[in-house]
Amino acid sequence: MSKTIIISNRLPVQLQISDGGLTAIPSVGGLATGMKSVHSGGESLWIGWSGLTEEDTPEALESDIDKALEQHGCAKVNLTAKEIEGFYFGFSNRTIWPLFHYFLEYTEFELEFWNIYKSVNQKFADAIIEQSNEDDTIWVHDYQLMLVPQMVREKRPNTSIGFFLHIPFPSYEIFRTMPWREEVLEGLLGSDLIGFHTYDYERHFLSSVRRLLGLDVSFNDIYLDHRVIKVDSFPMGIDYKKFKDAAMVHEGKSKENRSDLQIKLDDHKASAPDTKLILSIDRLDYSKGIAKRINAFEYFLNKYPEYKEKVRLIILAVPSRSNVPQYQLLKKEIDELVGRINGELSTVNWTPIWYFYRSLPFENLIDLYTNSDIAWLTPLRDGMNLVAKEYIATRTDKTGVLILSEMAGSAYEMNEALLINPNNFEQQADTLKRAITMPKEEQMARNMFLQNRLERYNVEVWANEFMNALNRKSEGDETFVSQKMTNAILNKISKEYSTAKKRLLFLDYDGTLTGFHKDPQKATPDAELYTLLDKLHNDKNTTLFLISGRDKQTFTKWFLDKKYNMIVEHGVWISTDGEPFKMLENVKGEWMEKIKPVLESFVDRTPGSFIEEKNYSMAWHYRNTDPDFGEKRATELNTVLTSLIGNDGISVLNGNKVMEVKSSNVNKGRASVRMLGEDDYDFVFAIGDDWTDEYMFQELPETAVTVKVGLKKTQARYFVENTKRVRELLQQFTET
Repeated sequence: MSKTIIISNRLPVQLQISDGGLTAIPSVGGLATGMKSVHSGGESLWIGWSGLTEEDTPEALESDIDKALEQHGCAKVNLTAKEIEGFYFGFSNRTIWPLFHYFLEYTEFELEFWNIYKSVNQKFADAIIEQSNEDDTIWVHDYQLMLVPQMVREKRPNTSIGFFLHIPFPSYEIFRTMPWREEVLEGLLGSDLIGFHTYDYERHFLSSVRRLLGLDVSFNDIYLDHRVIKVDSFPMGIDYKKFKDAAMVHEGKSKENRSDLQIKLDDHKASAPDTKLILSIDRLDYSKGIAKRINAFEYFLNKYPEYKEKVRLIILAVPSRSNVPQYQLLKKEIDELVGRINGELSTVNWTPIWYFYRSLPFENLIDLYTNSDIAWLTPLRDGMNLVAKEYIATRTDKTGVLILSEMAGSAYEMNEALLINPNNFEQQADTLKRAITMPKEEQMARNMFLQNRLERYNVEVWANEFMNALNRKSEGDETFVSQKMTNAILNKISKEYSTAKKRLLFLDYDGTLTGFHKDPQKATPDAELYTLLDKLHNDKNTTLFLISGRDKQTFTKWFLDKKYNMIVEHGVWISTDGEPFKMLENVKGEWMEKIKPVLESFVDRTPGSFIEEKNYSMAWHYRNTDPDFGEKRATELNTVLTSLIGNDGISVLNGNKVMEVKSSNVNKGRASVRMLGEDDYDFVFAIGDDWTDEYMFQELPETAVTVKVGLKKTQARYFVENTKRVRELLQQFTET
């Protein structure tokens, strides 16, 4: 029976070894909670690090640990202390974390960290391979394991693999600074579905894929060889019911059952009933903007001194990665800031900031959420920020104001909050004043919308939506006109080929028989290709045509002495049996002088583009430009040319990173049909990769075998993945 395998850096259980004994305690984190609906029963397995290094694990307890984890549906990956240092504290948190959060000044590009990161990712992949079958569904989580999808794909090519990134994905300009950027992207592209919290992160990722790997991206689909990788956004929710119910239980507690923290909060409210409590909860991390928030609070008190002794900021900073130097410096900075501000502004009855550097139990978090009038969360960059959602969920009477950084992923869903730029102290001070003075009716109106949305799209819905999208992807919900050229289909076609008495083959060149090159003149035929074409051409029952948009001078140099039949410039020129090229269509070129200055102006304004002048057509190539900029310029050029040429018998052909202007009565379809009429052929075959080849696929009879190279919608009957597969297909023809 197929199962779901979840992979994350840490397992959703905590192992504790004491006095030679072992206990396994389920975690209560957001991911562990969210995956409950996916990780249930005997149909799922969670793989991750147990939290214990090999050095800290007594050999006698190994089997006990495995049994304890098995009871929770888990399996462990063993890591050494050195691996944790290089993989987790090193590459994950000194390279990826600061880079993806836009802190280049903290980013370290250490080769040793990268090598350990790769080896640990391979360990996780090996564990998955060992525990999985081909029909299982695999869901990999977060930035520590970005190479795992491709590592698994290599051994499990048909397995359904999903990946979700829980932190931001940076813009291309930031991401490109990483030395191993291509390897990271290729690792992620082993997935069938890649999920992000917001559309912005998704957009940045797609941009990097296009610019760094040069892959075709259509909307949120990435075309890679024989696969289409889907990219989408799934904003993570919270366990809304858990927080709402906890808040209601909290309200119903008697004085005797209240926590020590709640008793102190009650005493404070009794002594200063008009004081507003402002809550700030974050993990101690430079991306959370805690120091800037404290400075902004001081700025607020100085700008609006009437609120001194009327507000109090509660800061809960949860310890994090305390052995990383930047975090040690950050704690020192915050300690000093809080000490200075409290020292300068405190009165006998009032301390402006209550500062806690610790983790608090769930009960105390509910105390803080329910007692705070304002939640003030201003990360400089944050993948989501679930604290904002948790605060709103606990506001059972719908009062309370959420001030949220627009740099947090949750800001995209929480427009009813007061959204601010965390770098703008003036705006923060004014927004704090607005929050303090906001009427209860407005608070309730805003929070009603927020609560309804958070309750609907909770963490369980998030997990199920991702899994449903992954399952749809694996079931092949993509709609392609053509059918994949499987081995069975190829064998059938090869049999038809071998029994045919007269065969006609049309073979496109660039992108079909050979890959694309930055300089088209360097895409010269190799020895293997010559051998393959010789075999096809020399078969007395086969008529072979190379049919291309190339100019006749280039094909004369490459192929004329081989005496191949050739049609070039999309059907303007023809050469048969080694004869010099002659015109197949009567075309005129007077229009070229009018068009050339337009193309030249676009070359001047589009770095990397160039003009290819042919005898009766002109092509503007933009393969070497920035992909996004090139597409933008191509759209502009198409508009300009269309309006310029009017009804002059000239057409614009949009190819693969090329735009060609030529006579309207010339195309590969017209040329191929003319050749078809020259004899009585009982087997017709045409293959190409570009929009220019669609004319062939449309014009040739339905009995023809038409093949598209690449995964794109087409009029062809079949598709193959790449040029390598094209050559394998033609090689099989020669062997029948």
